[in-house]
Amino acid sequence: MAKSAAALIVAAGRGTRLADATDARPKQYKLLANSPVLSHTLNALGNHPRITHIVTVIHPDDADLYSEAISAIEKPIKQKLCRAVLGGATRQKSVFEGLKALEELSCDYVLIHDAARPFVDTGIVDRLLQKLDQGVEGALAAVPVADTLKKAGQSDGSLETVDRTGLWAAQTPQGFPFNKILAAHKRAQDAGETSFTDDTGLAEWNGMTISLSDGDPANFKITTGADLERAAKQATYSKMTAETAALIPLSKLTDVRVGIGYDVHAFEAGEAVILGGVSIPYSKRLKGHSDADVALHAITDATLGAIGDGDIGQHFPPSDPEWKGASSDQFQQYAVRRLAALGGRIAHIDLTIVCEEPKVGPHRDKVRASVARICELPLARVSVKATTSEKLGFTGRKEGIAALASVTVRLPFNDDE
Repeated sequence: MAKSAAALIVAAGRGTRLADATDARPKQYKLLANSPVLSHTLNALGNHPRITHIVTVIHPDDADLYSEAISAIEKPIKQKLCRAVLGGATRQKSVFEGLKALEELSCDYVLIHDAARPFVDTGIVDRLLQKLDQGVEGALAAVPVADTLKKAGQSDGSLETVDRTGLWAAQTPQGFPFNKILAAHKRAQDAGETSFTDDTGLAEWNGMTISLSDGDPANFKITTGADLERAAKQATYSKMTAETAALIPLSKLTDVRVGIGYDVHAFEAGEAVILGGVSIPYSKRLKGHSDADVALHAITDATLGAIGDGDIGQHFPPSDPEWKGASSDQFQQYAVRRLAALGGRIAHIDLTIVCEEPKVGPHRDKVRASVARICELPLARVSVKATTSEKLGFTGRKEGIAALASVTVRLPFNDDE
C-alpha cells in the first residue's frame, strides 16, 4: 500500500509587496478567476489521491477570509481539510505550528507548500512522492536557472556574470518524511535557530540530505502585481469550463488518452433500476449509497482514469452522507468539468451493460441519448451495448448488473510531460 501524505499550506503571510489600496487582502486571498488564490492552491493539492489530509496555517486576523476561501473549493477536497492552525511571526514558526497539528494524524510524508503557488500540478506531486518512496530524507521541487545571472558591485555598480552551472531555483512543495522534518523543526526551536526561510534550509542545517525533484516554471509564486496578472491569464486557460473547452476543435487536441471503467451493483427489493440516467421498470433496484447507476459509475471511473485523476470513490466517498441517494449524473458531470479544466474533451464513450434482466435492448436508445446529454456529446460519439454472461457468474444468476466503459479523451499536447 502506498504511504500516506499530508499537505501543509503556509498562508499566514501578509504579502506586503502586493499591497493594493483598493484591495487590502493579503495576496493569498486576492481573487484569481473569481476565487481566492488560496482556493486554487487547496484544489490543486487536494485533488491528488495520495494526499489524505490538508492543514492550512493562517494569520489570526484572517479567519473570515479563510472561510471564504474554503467555501470556493470542491466538495471532495473539503473532506481532506483539517482545522486551520494559527501561524507565528515567521514562516518557520508557522510551519512548526502546522507540523505539530499534523502529528496526531500519523502521516508518513508531509508536503509543505506556499499558499501563493496556485498552479502546482499532479506531476510535481507525483515526482516528489516518488523520491520519498525511494527513501530520500527530503525532496525539493525546483527548476534549473535558465537566465544569465549578474551580480552588481557593492559601490561602483559594475556587473559580474555569475556561473549558473548547477544552479536551481527552489519552489514548493518541499517533501519530507513527516517524523524527520518535525524532529528537525523541534531541534531548531530548542537551539534558538529561527531565521530559516524555507524547510530544506532547516533540514540541511539538521544534517539531512535533500534531493532535487523536477518542478515546473508554471508553478510560480505570486509576489507582485505583475505576477497576479500573469496568474490571471494562466488561470483563464487552466480553469476552462466544459463550454469553453468545447469550442476547441478536436483536431487541435492531439494528446489522445483512453480510460477504462468497471462497476457492479447487486439487486435489492425495488421497482426500477437506473442505467445511464434512465429509470427502467423492474421488480428490483440496484443497491448502493447513491442511486447505484452502475453504467454512469463505470463511465465516470473511465473518464477520471483517462486523465489520471483517481476514481469515483476518492472524489465521492460512500462514507459521505451527502451522496446518499444522489443522482449519478452529477458524478460524471464533475468528471467532465475536471477534464475541461485541463483543456480537454471527451471524444467517444463505449459502454457495455452486462445482465440477464432487465432487458436493456428496448431502452438502449434512451440510455444512449441520456449519456450523450449528461456528457454534452453528439449522439454519434456514444455507444451503448448490452449483453448477458450466458447465465454464468453473479450476473447469470440474476444477482446484479455489471458495466464496463471505455472513454476516449483528447487533450492539448504538452511537450513537458
